[in-house]
Amino acid sequence: MVATGLNKISRLFTLFLKNEAAGGILLFSCAVLAMIIANSPIAHYYFWFWELDFGIRLGEHFIGMSLHHWLNDVFMSIFFLVVGLEIKREFLFGELVGFKKAAFPVLAALGGMIVPGIIYFSLNAGTPSQNGFGIPMATDIAFALGVMMLLGKRVPIALKVFLVTLAVADDLGAIIVIGIFYTSDFNVMWFLISLAMLAILIVLNRKDVRILTPYLILGVMLWIAVHNTGIHATIAAVALALTIPVRAKMDSKEFASKISETFVPLFLEKEKDRENILLHHEQLETLQSIKKHSKNVQNPLLRLEHTLQYWSSFLIMPLFGFANSGVTITSDIDFGIDAIMLGIILGLVVGKPIGILIFTFLCHKLKIAQKPDSVSWINILGAGMLAGIGFTMSIFVSNLAFSDPSSTDLSKLSILIASSLAGILGSLFLIIEYKIEHRKKLSSI
Repeated sequence: MVATGLNKISRLFTLFLKNEAAGGILLFSCAVLAMIIANSPIAHYYFWFWELDFGIRLGEHFIGMSLHHWLNDVFMSIFFLVVGLEIKREFLFGELVGFKKAAFPVLAALGGMIVPGIIYFSLNAGTPSQNGFGIPMATDIAFALGVMMLLGKRVPIALKVFLVTLAVADDLGAIIVIGIFYTSDFNVMWFLISLAMLAILIVLNRKDVRILTPYLILGVMLWIAVHNTGIHATIAAVALALTIPVRAKMDSKEFASKISETFVPLFLEKEKDRENILLHHEQLETLQSIKKHSKNVQNPLLRLEHTLQYWSSFLIMPLFGFANSGVTITSDIDFGIDAIMLGIILGLVVGKPIGILIFTFLCHKLKIAQKPDSVSWINILGAGMLAGIGFTMSIFVSNLAFSDPSSTDLSKLSILIASSLAGILGSLFLIIEYKIEHRKKLSSI
């Protein structure tokens, strides 16, 4: 009975991990847990833990940083590496291949960044908080897609594709904004070293080096160099992703030929002579050869993305959400710090859908790109509302935008409120729109 129960739990857990909404659900759960703990009697342990230093001490010198900085600067680089790999894949093989395909979601993302940024900046211009204009520009792809997947058949497949490609383009825009506007003291020497590292990575790619190890070693060195330039080091992860090779060492036809003509017959031949359950030495060598060639036939970019995807979705992002969402809500919170709260909430909840709708409508009317036939303008407005779920990227930018802890806490609280509102309003809008369309179809029959 116990074994049966454990098997059921194991199957349910496996199904959950395979669900596209799982990452967003886990991220949201960790954010809620952080808010509960930050407002509980054990709150001081929560904040104390993330400020613990982790590293090595050489004499009087300490090489390391706090756990919070390790997570935000180092581990989030893995998240940005995955984002960079997704961007490259989409531009080479996905929905962003060619100008016509890319223009519609890219311009949608552009509108979804410019309008919220303008709203926030216009409300905070001339104040110390104006630097937070990048906060409402972002879209959290895990959350937005998770909500859309939970809506199921109420959302057209083409709209899901549109939201994913919009979010990928939005991530690229957010990375550019971080690189340009959120750079601290700039060090020219380290910048030149960073360029040299990047040049070596590009040469490796041009020389058709398809082994991932040298790219990853140089990627770590690039991260160190970029970190010392003053530019946020996660940009190094994106730059590394764009140099990762696409072509596999062995094509699929050659692999299939080797398997069917060489490995399988040899394996089966020894199987006939086998007298016990143990494999022959030759069979073990055959299995090792198959394993090696199966690795060689995989696309390096997709192999790395697939390897890191689960770590990013089910460990790094939930940890980031847990470490950064803990805001203590007390009477000491100054809700009147400039117009931070109003700028973020209006930017994400109102600015995102309006910007996306206006830019896509103009794009369609000016014949720059074509709207997918299976997606209505009402659908795009609903997707624009869900794109207002900023969360991960917005919190990441807020950590860079403000040096004052009070402003950072207020911005995080505003992001949580705005993202929740965007998710609820977007979901209700798409559900109501689906029911209206469904009734129209039934009445026309």
